[in-house]
Amino acid sequence: MYRILTSFIEGFKIALSSLWANKMRAILTTTCIVIGIVSVTAMNTITDGVDRSFDESMDMLGRNVVFVEKWPWGFGGEYKWWEYRNRQELELAYVEKLRDLVPSASAVSGRVYRSTTVRYEDRNAEGVGLNGATASYFRTAGLNIDLGRAFSEADEQRSARVVVIGSGVAEALFPDMDPIGKRVRIRGQRFTVIGTLESQGSFLGMEDLDNEMVIPVGAMATIYDMRYGLRLSVQFPNEEMMADGEYEVIGAMRQIRGLDPMEDDDFAINKAALFEQQFQSMKMAIYGIGIFLTGLALFVGGIGVMNIMFVSVKERTKEIGIRKAVGAQSWEILLQFLMESIVICLFGGVIGVLLSIGVTEFINQIFVAYLDWTTVLNAILLCTFIGILFGYLPSSRAAKSDPIESLRYE
Repeated sequence: MYRILTSFIEGFKIALSSLWANKMRAILTTTCIVIGIVSVTAMNTITDGVDRSFDESMDMLGRNVVFVEKWPWGFGGEYKWWEYRNRQELELAYVEKLRDLVPSASAVSGRVYRSTTVRYEDRNAEGVGLNGATASYFRTAGLNIDLGRAFSEADEQRSARVVVIGSGVAEALFPDMDPIGKRVRIRGQRFTVIGTLESQGSFLGMEDLDNEMVIPVGAMATIYDMRYGLRLSVQFPNEEMMADGEYEVIGAMRQIRGLDPMEDDDFAINKAALFEQQFQSMKMAIYGIGIFLTGLALFVGGIGVMNIMFVSVKERTKEIGIRKAVGAQSWEILLQFLMESIVICLFGGVIGVLLSIGVTEFINQIFVAYLDWTTVLNAILLCTFIGILFGYLPSSRAAKSDPIESLRYE
């Protein structure tokens, strides 16, 4: 055991001295490994980031919420838009009817979405998502108040000109000041800020949910056409109840619409599960492309390591003969060159991981990425595996070399 440990330590020292003696060669060799590790970690950070972002986004969307809309969410297959365009628009009166006809629902809300510009004094916030909604929308959308309050059903009934703004809008219009009580302009109309929303982040890493605001649906009707774009949200206490509740919603909507038993639904039922099905397909595509590209990069890096190790064995043939002549065992020679191969790969792996931190930050600016400590550990283990896999053949050749022939080598 002592001899094995000593051989490990000596092999490590010899590997370091060999790399130091051939610095340029070592740098060029590790560059291949660096590229491979950066590719591996980039793929993992993107997939991990997508996973985390997706879970957070589904929580924002509401896993126990059924959405009733005119248009179905279009995921895969043929999207028959020509059939959906002629459907009757939903009406705000359906909110109360669904509350009566679906008793298992914990909340029902209606909401119309438009994009607009909001102004405060000389500051503008453009492309802000404006939600004209019923008071229960805060509950069905999972919105939490940070400062102030949400508008009430009384505010909704009297079409009060009040607004609850997202954290992004608050930062744009009211830097270093309390927004509560301030009056902003939306399409020329004055609205009083009564609350701000807690930060939500982005939906699937793309749509900024903090760049939104909510006003009573009645007030929305005074500044926008409300005849299209209404979405009804029916929330259930949990996902188990939603499974049965979905059929209740379908039955209730058919009753509200007065559809005959043989008629098709003239409305769409949407839910988070549709996103999840599409996400799995997208995730498999990302994994497939990522595994191919990273596998190719690591294979090229491994070939580079193997090539350099064959050169190193050739250059040190006489040294191998001397070591064997003084009593070194074949496994010790094997271990020495394997250690050199592993050290080269680990050196490249460490540099690759450090570069991956910057790559992750860059990806986060345009998409989503998350660098977990398990990704770093896997990268180090992968480097060790590559060092052993591609370093074994040249190391084995060194270990099996004839000591007499090696001593004669010039």
